[in-house]
Amino acid sequence: MVRIIDRRFDSKNKSTVNRQRFMRRFKKQIREAVADAISGRSIKDLDNGESVSIPAKDLSEPQFHHGHGGVWETVFTGNDQFSTGDQINRPQGGGGGTGKGKASKDGEGEDDFVFNLSREEFLDVFFDDLALPDLVKTQLARIEEYKSQRAGFTNDGTPANINVVRSLRGALGRRLALASPWQGKLRELQRQLDELLETRPDNDPDVARLKEEIGALRARIEAIPFIDTFDLRYNNRIKVPKPTTQAVMFCIMDVSGSMDEEKKSTAKRFFMLLYLFLMRTYEHIDLVFIRHHTVAKEVNEEDFFHSRESGGTVVSSAIDLMREILHSRYASGAWNIYGAQASDGDNWENDSPHCRELLAQTILPFVQHFAYIEITRGEPQNLWREYEKLPGAHPNFAMQHIEGLPDIYPVFRELFRKKLA
Repeated sequence: MVRIIDRRFDSKNKSTVNRQRFMRRFKKQIREAVADAISGRSIKDLDNGESVSIPAKDLSEPQFHHGHGGVWETVFTGNDQFSTGDQINRPQGGGGGTGKGKASKDGEGEDDFVFNLSREEFLDVFFDDLALPDLVKTQLARIEEYKSQRAGFTNDGTPANINVVRSLRGALGRRLALASPWQGKLRELQRQLDELLETRPDNDPDVARLKEEIGALRARIEAIPFIDTFDLRYNNRIKVPKPTTQAVMFCIMDVSGSMDEEKKSTAKRFFMLLYLFLMRTYEHIDLVFIRHHTVAKEVNEEDFFHSRESGGTVVSSAIDLMREILHSRYASGAWNIYGAQASDGDNWENDSPHCRELLAQTILPFVQHFAYIEITRGEPQNLWREYEKLPGAHPNFAMQHIEGLPDIYPVFRELFRKKLA
């Protein structure tokens, strides 16, 4: 059996179609390889490319070959070691290749196929089947804000919008059009008058008649108004939708004493994943980091992820702070607002109902989506039980339970899965 392997270097855009066809054909294997790669890398590096390995058995192609049986005559190349009828011993220990494939007792082996995914291809596979909640309402083409722009001229408007040049141009054209027939007749009468005056006196009846007609025509021409109401043109302005290309992401994290380092690490990775997801939809994203225990505080990214401050838990302090920032900095309507809250759910008992009321009344009416993840092993805590009352009345609120790092990816997909029409 003859196998031909094309090892030529690809020229520019030569294999784009073949590459896409390959990815469609082996989509399942690539998705599995990407999932394995995600589990072995930091989410900080999620937007890099990846080399995925596809087992050789999955790359096998159907082949035509001669069936067994019948009488065969085969001609081999000459040699000085064997004669007709000699049996060739099977090689011991498999092939001597240097590849990563496992040795074969049959003396043959084949390495897995390594396929390099670019950054965009890797993220496309990772985010496959994901979409921002209610994206149809909040995508860039959404008519969220309007801007006024020039759109020609109109016959009606306010005096402040009169376009003087366009109005005078129209008036001049109207006067020329109306006076044109009379101007021609006036020139003709003037020519006849000049000819008569050469042979006749001024008091001649024909001369007087021509002068009278010329005077009447000039009076008609002068009676044409310099500018009329229907000559006026006004600058026309229309409102066109201004696409929203910016979003703000509020990250709220519980750093109380009950949140150990493992839970904080899980929350950090979830926030990183959400940020990367929003980056694929919006051109500009503001990040607001809020840490809280008994007191909430807005911090920078370094302090948010690495500060060791801790204490008790009063979740409402963080929601209050988010409300203040939202209404003071992002209340113009030009921002798509997203919120994500991570906690172990262990809150002061009397504070949890207050948190639910604050979210329902001051946060959820103004955000595109708010996600709450509770990081704990075992039964849900009191904050979860209060938040369970929100999804029915607020479809832009979602909540999921996370026990550890392996749950981040499936929970994220569940929070932001595409909604069926």
